[in-house]
Amino acid sequence: MEQSSTTWPWPDLPPGPLGSPSPDLPRRHAEAPLEPTTMPSGDKIVMAVRYEDVRTLMTSPSCSRNLRTPGLPRMVSGTSVDDDPAALVNQDPPEHTRYRRIMQGTFTPRHIERWRPRAAAIANELLDRAGTDFDVVADFALPLPARVICEMLGVPMDRFEQFRGWTETFLSTSDADAEARGAEFAAFLDYARELIADHRAAPGDDLLDLLIEARDEGDRLSEDELTNMVFTLILAGHETTASIIIRGVFRLLSHPEQYGQLVAYPGLLEPAVEEILRYEGSGGNGLLRLVTRDLELSGGVVPGGSVVLPNPSAANHDPAVYADPGRFDLRRFATSPPQPHLSFGHGTHYCLGANLARMELQEAFRALSGRLPGLRAREDLASVRWSSDGLIYRPLWLGVSS
Repeated sequence: MEQSSTTWPWPDLPPGPLGSPSPDLPRRHAEAPLEPTTMPSGDKIVMAVRYEDVRTLMTSPSCSRNLRTPGLPRMVSGTSVDDDPAALVNQDPPEHTRYRRIMQGTFTPRHIERWRPRAAAIANELLDRAGTDFDVVADFALPLPARVICEMLGVPMDRFEQFRGWTETFLSTSDADAEARGAEFAAFLDYARELIADHRAAPGDDLLDLLIEARDEGDRLSEDELTNMVFTLILAGHETTASIIIRGVFRLLSHPEQYGQLVAYPGLLEPAVEEILRYEGSGGNGLLRLVTRDLELSGGVVPGGSVVLPNPSAANHDPAVYADPGRFDLRRFATSPPQPHLSFGHGTHYCLGANLARMELQEAFRALSGRLPGLRAREDLASVRWSSDGLIYRPLWLGVSS
């Protein structure tokens, strides 16, 4: 699991010494905006890094998320997130439009705000238990979004370790896990079906009950769509958000003067979260697109039939959009906000759970900066071990003292 040149699954985009951003991004932005890159599967495809090109690929009707044709390049070997036709993220209009329309009322800011007090309470409970010396990863960042999504969906927390194991295998890029990935995906979906059946037998008023009842003019989610949405919410609702919390704390610890600003000026919280999202992204490099006809981008024409990776993390560091993009600056989004970052995507596949993730991030960093003004790392940050065999890239352990 340690970061190294032999195990890092993105050999053409090496991480920086302190994680983000890759030191190769300035060259790519300037000289090679559509340079091929090697996927963890070993397949080589074009990767777009400029903000303008990434947005175009995310919005163009010529770009499809249907990557299930045999022989197309793949992100990883074996079963992956790209394989399920019932997944919202894999559908194109008009199927995607229908699915999204049914779901749109479930994740509104009004619905999510109902959960803010509970997220804040969980964050503070975790810090109460953590004491003065703790691991940000295991003691705070992982359990916070996990408990929130479990309570929202009515998932018993005693099952958390089980689906945590499923998640780690499913997100692995290792060829050794290719067969296990399919088995864990099937087990995860079986659990989602079991959970849905339990809620149908004894309905309540949590998020899963809203999903079961969600409809648009009488049209409901199919059983496969509902099952996949529960799987997606559990998967993204803890691992992705936890990764951003971990990476955000790491970045603040590497810039103690910025953490001091957040402590001194609580009004910086929301712009600070946006800068963490811009600078760190989700910890991954995006989702593949199949270009169905020739598409002109700033770096050239992508031929129809090509599979392309629009990299939102790279776009978030484009100097044509963000002044001095390698500088971490909590005030960047405070006064004259630049273009929106692309960490939640853009266009049709803009993250459905963005409001939930933002709320959880705000409450996580509100609790940390409000409760632990003297937070500091317990080791040299350059020696922190990062994951290197998964689609999500983050520190494995982050010891702190308060």
